[in-house]
Amino acid sequence: MLLAADIGNTQVKLGVFEGEELAARWRFATDSARLADEYAVLITNLLAMSGLERSRVSGGVFASVVPALAPVFEELFSRHFGVQALRVGVGVRTGMRIHYEPRELGPDRIAVALGALRLHKPPVIVVHLGTGTVFEAVSRDGEYLGGAIAPGIAVATDALAGRAAMLQSIELRPPKRAIGSNTVAAMQSGIIFGYAEMIEGMVRRFKQEVGEDAWVVATGGWAPLMNELTRCFDRVDEDLSLHGLRILYELNEGP
Repeated sequence: MLLAADIGNTQVKLGVFEGEELAARWRFATDSARLADEYAVLITNLLAMSGLERSRVSGGVFASVVPALAPVFEELFSRHFGVQALRVGVGVRTGMRIHYEPRELGPDRIAVALGALRLHKPPVIVVHLGTGTVFEAVSRDGEYLGGAIAPGIAVATDALAGRAAMLQSIELRPPKRAIGSNTVAAMQSGIIFGYAEMIEGMVRRFKQEVGEDAWVVATGGWAPLMNELTRCFDRVDEDLSLHGLRILYELNEGP
């Protein structure tokens, strides 16, 4: 079994692959203060709950945008699972030409772009809706062209509430109308509907550059909500980064 971990700023996505099949997946909060032993207890319990034996783990791969957690997960894999995990970063074979400064390209972005390329026909646009709202573009020839980065929905909401004395934290759900009759409804409209329009606009601009027939894939925690409010997604794939990690492992370590 292959154990794959996508370590984001807010959540860790963890998956277990048997061959190309994603046998189980989980999400839990990212905690940079947690030790390797503590993560081992958590992951071992998750495996047990799904009827999977820890001893069956024969490989590991992870991508981390939290620098402090990279050595923690390296220790986790080596000490508790007995494998030398592949850490996604500069120098890792991707099988695609990358038109982006290598040292500035986040490992999670590599994973989702490669997953989109291998699982869908290019050209592909990926909309990654997590802590950040990130757009990725893969050309018709399978080359990674780059992307765009904006604040994530929750980040923007927290910043607005934190910087404006008259505003407050709100529940992020679509209001009934675009014109809000109170502050909460007005904020929900501006944030939720505003992001939906921004996503559609950015996808339209990306298509002008990569091709109008580009396949658009949404991923990340906010993808299901935005899928209800936009018509620009061809597919929602919340496991895209995990599949990308599996493919990276196969390219670098073999099946």
